[in-house]
Amino acid sequence: MTVKVFISRLERFDRVSSTNDVVRDWLEAGTPEVCLAVADEQTSGRGRSGRSWVAPPGAALLLSLGFRPGWIEPERAWRVVATVSMAMAEAAEEIAGLAVGAVRLKWPNDLVVEADDDGLRKLAGVLGETQGMGTQDPQLVVGIGVNADWPVEAFPPELAGSMTSLRETAGGRPIDLVRLRQAFLDRLIVGIEALRAGRFDGRAWEARQLTTGRMVRLDHGERQEIVQAVGVDADTGALVVADPGAQNGMRQVLVGEVGHVRIADHASAGV
Repeated sequence: MTVKVFISRLERFDRVSSTNDVVRDWLEAGTPEVCLAVADEQTSGRGRSGRSWVAPPGAALLLSLGFRPGWIEPERAWRVVATVSMAMAEAAEEIAGLAVGAVRLKWPNDLVVEADDDGLRKLAGVLGETQGMGTQDPQLVVGIGVNADWPVEAFPPELAGSMTSLRETAGGRPIDLVRLRQAFLDRLIVGIEALRAGRFDGRAWEARQLTTGRMVRLDHGERQEIVQAVGVDADTGALVVADPGAQNGMRQVLVGEVGHVRIADHASAGV
């Protein structure tokens, strides 16, 4: 399947408030899947739990995809978001000339890389927003912002210790956003068609998890806990953590149960 057949509508904007909002409006107006909005700049970009996402014009690949996922069970819609994350991780490695597996997933969907100081740096954020799941008109918007052609000297001082860009991980080599987007779409087509046929590469998703084996801090609103992440569940999408009081010494944490997940060790503060 070619990109032109896969994408029902594609528009690029110089500046928008949020590509997620643009695509959500398209879906509500009846636009078929898969629709795609790309922007050079967002004035009100957001991440999970209402956090903001800001990048200089032209420095990041900012896009949102709209799906009508009646072809997947509502409780497994997270696999669409995971497939987007994996497609971008693979595309980023290709375009930046990185080793396979260099771009990791921090549960549930952030893309991160390990720095020379053994700390972690956030490369991209992914946000999935649903509406009407389980009805006759299910809608899913997946937005992703990748720090792509962003030179290290331009990083915001307050984020410089916790973020990176593809340009930085490539040793300062410029990153072509059009090539990155095309490499991403080429992989996304394969992944989404597999999902539509009932197949999800759970092993690949598990293998990219950076949280596995690490101590993590889970934020539950006013309550926080530090636990050991022992894996993920490819059926439910849950993070599996050690819990001596639970059956088999483990319990599952679903995405909707936590506002934020951070790696608990000092070197990864803020990620």
